[in-house]
Amino acid sequence: MKSAMPFQIKFKKFSDQKVDFASDQLGQELETYPFSAVRSVRYLVDGFDDLRSDLEFELSQKVICIEALQQVACKGLRHGEEMRPLVWKILLGYLSVNSNSWEDELTQHRLKYTQLKEEFLASPSECTNKEEKVSRANGLLRRYEVTNGDHPLSLRNGSAWSQYFKDAEIAEQIDRDLERTHPDIEFFSVNSPISQKNQAAMRNILLLFAKMNPAIGYVQGMNEVLAPLYYVFRTDSNEDTALHAEADSFGCFVQLLSGFVDNFCPQLDNSSVGIHATLSRLSQLLKANDKELWDHLENLKVNTQFYAFRWVTLLLTQEFEFHSIMTIWDFLLSNPLGVQEMLLRVCCSMLLCVRNELLQGDFAANLKLLQHYPQVDLQHLLDVAYHINSL
Repeated sequence: MKSAMPFQIKFKKFSDQKVDFASDQLGQELETYPFSAVRSVRYLVDGFDDLRSDLEFELSQKVICIEALQQVACKGLRHGEEMRPLVWKILLGYLSVNSNSWEDELTQHRLKYTQLKEEFLASPSECTNKEEKVSRANGLLRRYEVTNGDHPLSLRNGSAWSQYFKDAEIAEQIDRDLERTHPDIEFFSVNSPISQKNQAAMRNILLLFAKMNPAIGYVQGMNEVLAPLYYVFRTDSNEDTALHAEADSFGCFVQLLSGFVDNFCPQLDNSSVGIHATLSRLSQLLKANDKELWDHLENLKVNTQFYAFRWVTLLLTQEFEFHSIMTIWDFLLSNPLGVQEMLLRVCCSMLLCVRNELLQGDFAANLKLLQHYPQVDLQHLLDVAYHINSL
């Protein structure tokens, strides 16, 4: 059985030398990795030209060929949406490539999540009541003594109730953000009984993540990153699986954030792995692919910080219609080099797809265009991203 997933995220150890080496290595991998050529020989033998058939074939194997699955999924799962929950769990590493282990892995992950909720999200009074029930079950009767530190009015740092009230403040911020999460979609809307259950589940996920990762905590925008994951898992056509959407979403949320959590850490903003370095890399990527457009934006002082900060930190969840985000994430999760590498390519592609408008615009017009990105041909945008030259 697969060992339990780590739910605490560690910061990267960084130095300029290591980052330069990683960048060089990344470029070499992009040149040598036969991404466009990855296609199992069995496709040629059996004649599977339909993407849906390809996807069904890959998921039917006892041992999933991850490269072949990535190749199919990167084209979008519009013709196999009911398989998206399973595909995302595999691509994010929540499930292994060994299909015979999936049932045990899911049971373990979900049990672990239940235990974490009981440990981190229960109020002090709930913990006390649980202890008393255990005592009674063992035939023991005891008088519960309330110490000053355990009293709800205690202000002592480190007391259970003091921490509980601090967590309540975080929960209030999460609730405010969840109310603004896709209010136009009934699944998330506060006016729907179903959505209230969905918001409660998402609240648990975000609060548990914040408590388990105090160095990161909860950062506004995490709700937007969680939303597509929870939606995909909660709307799974397999009702039994959908009932465990909260636990599965938490595990996949941790896996997803582990790849770019540095972007959420203010203390790393000016480091070689922080958000400013990421945005600088986007600028260099544009320069390598369209020097004319890069020069124009530089001359106008339209810096990437003015428009791409939201693109990168929220994984484009605010720039496109909700269901288009699913297709974009199919693409992002399918790259063997990681989500952030492909995210920067998509961001660069977004600039290239509106280059004519940008070349004709001034500072104000271009900033408005990029902060309110127009509707474009999504498949064309992803095709451009796929063929972008690496640094």
